[in-house]
Amino acid sequence: MANKEILTVVDVFSNEKEIDKEVVFQAIEAALEAATAKRYQNQVKVRVAIDRKTGDYTTYRRWEVVDTNPNCQGDVEFPVTQILLEVAQFDKPDAQVGDVIEDEIDSVEFGRIAAQHAKQIIIQKVREAERKKILDAYRPRLGELVTGIVKRIEKGSVTVDLGGHVEALIAREDMIPREPVRVGDRIRGYLKGISQEPRGPQLSVSRTAPELLTVLFRLEVPEIGEGKISIMAAARDPGSRAKLAVKSNDPRLDPIGSCVGMRGARVQSVTNELAGERVDIILWNPNEAQFVINAMSPAEIQSIVVDEDRHSMDLAVSYDNLSQAIGRGGQNVRLASQLTGWELNVIDASKAEQNSEEAAQKTIQLFMEQLDIDEEIATILVEVGFNAIEEIAYVPVSEMLEIEGFDEGLVNELRSRAKDALLISAIAAEEKIETACPAQDLLGMDGMDADLAYQLAGQGIVSMADLADQSIDDLLAIAGMDEGRAAKLIMKAREPWFAE
Repeated sequence: MANKEILTVVDVFSNEKEIDKEVVFQAIEAALEAATAKRYQNQVKVRVAIDRKTGDYTTYRRWEVVDTNPNCQGDVEFPVTQILLEVAQFDKPDAQVGDVIEDEIDSVEFGRIAAQHAKQIIIQKVREAERKKILDAYRPRLGELVTGIVKRIEKGSVTVDLGGHVEALIAREDMIPREPVRVGDRIRGYLKGISQEPRGPQLSVSRTAPELLTVLFRLEVPEIGEGKISIMAAARDPGSRAKLAVKSNDPRLDPIGSCVGMRGARVQSVTNELAGERVDIILWNPNEAQFVINAMSPAEIQSIVVDEDRHSMDLAVSYDNLSQAIGRGGQNVRLASQLTGWELNVIDASKAEQNSEEAAQKTIQLFMEQLDIDEEIATILVEVGFNAIEEIAYVPVSEMLEIEGFDEGLVNELRSRAKDALLISAIAAEEKIETACPAQDLLGMDGMDADLAYQLAGQGIVSMADLADQSIDDLLAIAGMDEGRAAKLIMKAREPWFAE
């Protein structure tokens, strides 16, 4: 049956929805199959084949070739859709079980009634094709910059038209705070995700992601795209301030100058795009302590104490430089911490030096008492870096022999005394734990019970003051303790601090 109207429908849908014509042909075929099947009282299987050039279409009824089912007494189980193998071989001698036999039947007209049946199927197929087209187009673009026009603003969330009937959502938390945005504005963002929703693919775009900063600089600085400069890390306080760590892969190239640009043109372009967000360009360094010093710019760091176990650093700065190092609301140290991946603590240099001297004096006194040595030897041990009896007891002999004035006899004697001191200390600690009783303030503290109080005392935590000095990890060693309860107990023990 020839029908030019089919070709017209295919052209209209294909051009209007910007989808492949084959998808529309398949939708019309499915619609005609459904309309044909409805002519029969039983649900038969049919196939419609449309000639893609002329619009002619032919309809076939289909049967599946099956073997004899013993439960059906030599007949098929579903006679409307199945045919026995021996019957099928009358017309098709090479038929096999599982094949499909087709007979041409009268086709329904593609008129108003058939079109009504076809409408929903066509629409559904078109929607599926559109969704697939969006997924295929934007999945490879995850992590890239996308540009669109603001279409709607609802409760702080912004819907952006990316063109080609594709929309993206910038959620309220992904918008730069207090950024003025109006319908019709052109806006750019970082494509961070695609989720399959019942109404179709949902593109998620962010204006606050650190990756947006990286992508914008890659656009503005050709040297980054060429691989001459690498972006190592980025941290942002959206709309306020950001830090970007870069390194040069070409020794002749200044990475900071290249990113800043002539008269600051390049960095200013990024700042304008991010609603005035000020960007600090930081020189990356493989030495993590030096990288932290660079990241704390413009503050000047006088000294650093690194704690590898807690992955933290104490940064000593002068009193006059303290507020600059911390930044407004802790912004500078927070961004530096995010950029470097280290927990950073800013302290007053004068207090740090005083604390260091006091700690050194305590260690010297400890060595003098525990090892029965004079102040001169104790001072030498502290100056070369020994901070605990354990270090003296178990450090390799070769390292101690490198200390000026130390011979093998003195080293062996110090190691022996250190091991004896550790043994005596361990015995004393065990005896103390066995006889330890919790203080009344610990027993009476909210959230505490007697069993737990005695367990804590057995660990050397006798009073509320002792408990206040603990960390959550310290308490997790106690049987039955979880993070939530440990945190509540410690905060309760620290209440006197805040009262003071």
